[in-house]
Amino acid sequence: MSQSSDKHETAPTASVPSRIGVVVHPARDIDEPLKALRDWSAEHRAAIVQIALPGQERRVAEEGDAADCDLLVAIGGDGTMLAAIRAAAVAGRPALGVASGSLGALAGVTLTDVATALDRFSRGDWTPRRLPALEIKFDSGESQFAINDVAIIRAGGGQVRTTAILDGTLFARVAGDGCIVSTPVGSSAYSLSAGGPLLTLDTYAFLLTPLPVHGGFCPPLVADGDATLELDFAIGYGGVRLEVDGQVSVTEVGSMTIRLRDGVATAVRFDDQEPFITGLRRRQIILDSPRILAEDARQRPIIKNS
Repeated sequence: MSQSSDKHETAPTASVPSRIGVVVHPARDIDEPLKALRDWSAEHRAAIVQIALPGQERRVAEEGDAADCDLLVAIGGDGTMLAAIRAAAVAGRPALGVASGSLGALAGVTLTDVATALDRFSRGDWTPRRLPALEIKFDSGESQFAINDVAIIRAGGGQVRTTAILDGTLFARVAGDGCIVSTPVGSSAYSLSAGGPLLTLDTYAFLLTPLPVHGGFCPPLVADGDATLELDFAIGYGGVRLEVDGQVSVTEVGSMTIRLRDGVATAVRFDDQEPFITGLRRRQIILDSPRILAEDARQRPIIKNS
């Protein structure tokens, strides 16, 4: 396979951000991390602006452009971080995820570590995690990109008939509920819940995961990162829904060509953050066999009350 999309570059030079763009969860309690961000910014004379994005009706600062910021900070969960990464990718800026709730695959800084994380970023004590993206070209000529995944899902009755061609070779023709194409980061999201395989973040590849099919057999496909996937759709009377990184797109679905582009976005990562797979186990996305857990429980010493 080609060079990994998760290879860490040399740590950047020290630089205190003068302007920080913030993206926040629409509903979660964000008071503690937001206060920490504001306190740190006031101490270091850094301006805070809120990045104007769809779904950002919750106002916490004056609106600003991601391109005018040195760093984007997402406060929420992985969905919030994903929105920040998309904005940061377009602007060529790094994004830092602060978890307001459980730590995720992307939002890896805890509520109490906000100031420490910003100090480390300013010292250059971080590594850029370069993330790939799916480049999606529609037959209309329109292009989009996805950091996580693109999903084509039947919106009502009828079927979605999908023809999948990989590097010019027919892979499958299926009738069913649609399909998902995902990056390694996105492999632990919608694709995994639909029965697709899990890719480690240093795997330079992307996935095609069929949603439930109506007869026949079409296994999930792991495609080399340099491959080209062509998808052609015939839509049933109930219509179809196109989701790009979890957001519904109004683009008409007919045919599309998908390739993996390396190094599209940059997420801030610290060397002492937990590994990707450890995070999946902690969040119980990966679960051990009940038989093994029962054996572990039997081997634990029994503590009797005195």
